[in-house]
Amino acid sequence: MKVLIVDDEPIIRSGMMKMAQQYTQPFQTIETANNGLEAIDRFSHFEPDLLITDIRMPKMDGLELCRILHNSHPNLLKVVISGYNDFEYAQKCLSYGVKHYLLKPVTPPDLHDIFDQILKLHAQSCISISGYVEWIERIKESIWSLQMDEMTQLMTEWRERCSLLTINQLKHQLDDVLHLLGNFFQEKKQFSMPGLQDPLKASTREDLYILFECRMRALMKELQCSRQGNYKDPMEEAKLYIDTRLSVEITLTEVADLIGVSPSYFSTLFRRMTGETFVSYRMNKRMEKAKDMLAIPHMRTFDIAIEVGYEDYPHFTKTFKKIYGVSPSEYRNSIGIK
Repeated sequence: MKVLIVDDEPIIRSGMMKMAQQYTQPFQTIETANNGLEAIDRFSHFEPDLLITDIRMPKMDGLELCRILHNSHPNLLKVVISGYNDFEYAQKCLSYGVKHYLLKPVTPPDLHDIFDQILKLHAQSCISISGYVEWIERIKESIWSLQMDEMTQLMTEWRERCSLLTINQLKHQLDDVLHLLGNFFQEKKQFSMPGLQDPLKASTREDLYILFECRMRALMKELQCSRQGNYKDPMEEAKLYIDTRLSVEITLTEVADLIGVSPSYFSTLFRRMTGETFVSYRMNKRMEKAKDMLAIPHMRTFDIAIEVGYEDYPHFTKTFKKIYGVSPSEYRNSIGIK
């Protein structure tokens, strides 16, 4: 876990870092910032899991810092430190996801007790940031390519991963996904759906999942309607692009960009939909075209190799024999072409 400590007083900031370093379970990284503005700047290269911030600071106070980070990093854990007279002010942070408070002066037992509480909850409901980001990316791509089965499978996977989350944690997380999806489609794909980012209203886990999945299906339907029948199946579009460019080198990333998904998602989807990898599909298509051209008497075998993208003639003949069991010349002899 990575920690960011924010306080404008150097002595207190140094003391908080020392107390954090003395905790029984070492943190991955501990960094500090002098005020809210500097803390936000830290997020450009260091995204902590836990924020510990004083409430009263110049330039930007802890309340404003928590508000901004709640919008940009809703899953960030936050601890607010305040003086006795500031506690009522600090409680305003409740709406910004703050669940832990410490009154000055902070002692090692106080801070370590908060760490115990946070790590216990974190262990029970921990979903790795990388796993969360990967899941959201896959959700985006399944919706963009209108893969309903894929989206349903992703929701099943996520139900299992989130089994230990409380209802409030789950609601917060799914609302966060809706917010991110709305921003993504509006900013990157120039498409928006009214009501997509509205908070989910349900009192049970199952109802939350049902409402979320209904929202996803509605998003797919709106997206499909917005395309006004001009939508092409992504795999058919990808295959057409490959089939018409057999003589040139194209990459998996290039084709993935064409249909608007990530290379990793495209690779997985392509294999599932075609039964072949991108490389094997392209190689087989090249050899199919070569076989058809070998049946044309006036075409030289060397020219055919170039036509299907093989400047290395020995490599071409080796690949052809691997696929068909005979060399190009042997194939020509078998069909009566000398």
